[in-house]
Formats: sequence, C-alpha cells, structure tokens
Amino acid sequence: MHLFYYIFSSFCILASLLPLIPNQHWIFRIWEFARIQVVIFQVAILALGLIFFEPKTFIFWAIVVISIAFITNHVIILIPYTFIYKRKPAKNVSTDSDPISIISVNVYQFNNDYQKLIDLVNEVKPDILLTMESNQDWENALKVIEKDYPNFKKVALENTYGIHFYTNLEVENIKVNYFIADDLPSIQASLLTENGQPFTFFGVHPPPPSPTEEDTSKERDAELLAVAKKVREIENPVIVVGDFNNVAWARSSILFRKTSELIDPRIGRGFVATFHANYRLLRFPIDLFFHSTEIFVDDFKTLRNIGSDHLPLYCSFFINKNEDLQEDEIETLHEDELEEVDELIEEGIEEDGNRPTVATE
Repeated sequence: MHLFYYIFSSFCILASLLPLIPNQHWIFRIWEFARIQVVIFQVAILALGLIFFEPKTFIFWAIVVISIAFITNHVIILIPYTFIYKRKPAKNVSTDSDPISIISVNVYQFNNDYQKLIDLVNEVKPDILLTMESNQDWENALKVIEKDYPNFKKVALENTYGIHFYTNLEVENIKVNYFIADDLPSIQASLLTENGQPFTFFGVHPPPPSPTEEDTSKERDAELLAVAKKVREIENPVIVVGDFNNVAWARSSILFRKTSELIDPRIGRGFVATFHANYRLLRFPIDLFFHSTEIFVDDFKTLRNIGSDHLPLYCSFFINKNEDLQEDEIETLHEDELEEVDELIEEGIEEDGNRPTVATE
C-alpha cells in the first residue's frame, strides 16, 4: 500500500507540475490535455491514502499538502469550463440573422467510413461543413454532397493536414492561408447569411506537440496566434473553428482568445470533449470554437461517432449586431503578452524553416 501510494502520488504531482513550466516541448505541453483525468486520479489517490495509509508519517502529510495544492489549481483552471460556472446571460437579444449551423470534424485520414459522415450531414443539414485530415479519397467521397453545398474550397493533402470547406451560404471570397508552413493550410471565408448579414469564417488545424508529430508546440502556437492576429483585422462578425490540437485552458489557447478578442462558448457550458472518440474516460476537448461578440450561440455539442478518433463538433448560432451585449466576456492582452505573441509567431516560422505564403485564392 505504501509503495502504491508513493508511486501514484508522485506521478500525479509530476503530471500537475509539468504544465506549469513554460517550455514548449511536448513532454511539458502534453499534460495540459489530460488535466481532467489527472485531477480525478489525484483526488482518488489522495482519498485512498487518507483512508488506508498507516502510519501517517511526515512524508505522507507533505504529499497530502502538495496534492491538495495541485488539486486546487486544477479546479480553478477547469471550473470555468463546467456548468457550475455561471456566465452572465445576454438580455433582450434580437436576431439579425436566421440560425446558422456548423459541423467541424477531423475525419481521420485513414478512416474509410465515408458514408457515416455523409449520412450525418444529410440528417443534420448544417449550413457549413469543415473537414480536417481529408485527403483525395475523402474529397472524392464527399462529391455527393456538393449538390447541396455548391460553394466549397478543397485542399486535399496526404500528410493528415488536408482541409475541406463546404457551405450552402452565399460566398463573397474564400482563401487558403499558410501562416506558418507551406504544408499547413487553413481556410478563411467571407460569407453572407440568407438576409445578407456578412460574417467571416476561419477553419484551422495546426499540428500537435507529441512524440509522433512535432517535438514542440511552436508551430501549433504560432499558427493559432497568427490566425488570432488576422481576426483582429476583420470588421465583420467572426468565428474560428477546427481541430486546434490544444485544450481551451492551455496558455496558448488563452493567448489566442485574448489576441483575437473572441469568446469561448465552452465557458459555462461544459467541456464538450471530442477526442478520443472511442475512449470516454480518456476524452478531452481539442476541437475548439471561438466567436466574436456579435455571435450568439444557440446550441453547442458533439455528434455521433463517424468512425474517426474525433467526434464531430456541432454549433448553431445567430448574429446580432449589438456587440455590447457580450462585451464583458472579452479579455485583452497585457503589453508583455503582446510581445510574447509576436515572439511565439516568429519562433514557429523559424521552426519550420520556411516563410510561408500568406494566402491563395
């Protein structure tokens, strides 16, 4: 019992400590993803120790105090992303647009259950579909939906960073951006609702820090922050959605939110975890959605499994031009954070070694 307690308590303490260290190597950043699981495991180990550990030595109590400190830190970080946290509701909201709906899904390039996604799209009938990891096979399979989604942009790649955008809304312009690397595309679309209300859509999919992909989070963080700076240039209502390969409470996600001055709809609504689709207890939210103050979210949830390792993310919203109704939810950068953002973007570009082309039509 003693050995069990010491080993697992030490693991939980280490897993809680590593994300606090400002290092972009995956060894440090990967534990941000598992914060929910770590705190649950840490509480369980602490409770078992308090019940069964005898005699309760100085080392035991030291571990208890450290564990409680880290559990408290986890709770403070995670509580805004639960139903316990009460966000201030917007009052007297009128709609300037009909509801608009989006499905955003990482299809998993090697998943060939194409019909599952097609059936889901035909059933839900979203106004916008964004797919990530979609290669030429996926592009060929999705041709059947083009009769209902006549406006699209296709970037079929075999490196797991292909991206496809489909919509039945009127399109003013669609660009493919390459902010950080010439093999990491993102989508930027200027759209009109049925009653002519303009808004801008960004679809993103940066690489994760992991032992099998990127050693560090430099390219991911730079890509997200470059998008955030681009958002600041847009005067219309904006949404940003995609597989961020990042959790909402990570430092770089918070910098994204502050830089873009967008709102995270997960705050006060729940985790809405999307990955891994096949393991409920090991699931965390890495498919994210952010919106400007004129966007009011009506429904935000995951949809059924389509054979991918990600669950599809669904959001329906409407647009109200009175942005003051949600203005108090905006966070902005401090001066030192603005310098940090610029440094992170430059580090990401240097990491790839190539200065990318900004956009292609």
